[in-house]
Amino acid sequence: MSASDVIDWDEAMEQCGDDEEFLRELLADLRGEVDTQLVKIEETLRMPTDGCFHAIMRASHVIKGAASNLMCQQLRLGAMNLESAAAAANDASGDMHAQMHNVQQRYQDLRVAVENYHAFLRSVGI
Repeated sequence: MSASDVIDWDEAMEQCGDDEEFLRELLADLRGEVDTQLVKIEETLRMPTDGCFHAIMRASHVIKGAASNLMCQQLRLGAMNLESAAAAANDASGDMHAQMHNVQQRYQDLRVAVENYHAFLRSVGI
């Protein structure tokens, strides 16, 4: 996984007015937000209840938006795919366990994106 797969640095710098210190601060903030939302998703997956897919949709939507703003495309894509899977499961009738399987697969994809994001931050000293 290359750094450009994790973030488009030049575009992110442009979003931040070419202020690298500010971008680094925002990337650190994004890490905290992503980690917070992942905990919510993990707790929901561990103990699903009525409305669990809606909760996963909300948390993944937060990640998607924040990642998009900072040009973190792998995170954005992983969150978007999880949000879409959770939305489809939320709208579907039938066996919740069958719906949960697809949501869990998309969650694992997001986890990989998060791990890559964390590795990138460590590689640039954030």
